[in-house]
Amino acid sequence: MTEIYYVKAIDNSRLVRAVDPARRRECGQLLLLASVVLLGALFYSWQHFQCIQLGYQIEGLKEQREQAMELNRQLRLEAASLRDPMRIDAIAGSELGLVVPSPPQRMRVAPGATAEPVIARAGHPAAARATPIPSTD
Repeated sequence: MTEIYYVKAIDNSRLVRAVDPARRRECGQLLLLASVVLLGALFYSWQHFQCIQLGYQIEGLKEQREQAMELNRQLRLEAASLRDPMRIDAIAGSELGLVVPSPPQRMRVAPGATAEPVIARAGHPAAARATPIPSTD
């Protein structure tokens, strides 16, 4: 028994598929729902990454603040050491040659009284003598 197959050409080019309005509405609703979910996920992700980025910025600013506070502390310590009266006295004596005035070189000035201006000299107390400035009146 031999089977014979005949090939029959079928032309479906003239067929038009009928559009089902219920199916089209269902696809539109599904697409709208997927879009809303995707936008929600994108918004959540954007907020999450912004929060992380702001956290890094805050940590960087905290680090800068700590560095500024440490620099401020060091500068305050340096200013306090520079204002030390013992240091100023040592520099005045060694580098500038200033000495403590002897009792004859000291002069009391009464409040409100005008005194003759005096030029101070640096050096040895015996060599330093107060010299009055001539008045130009």
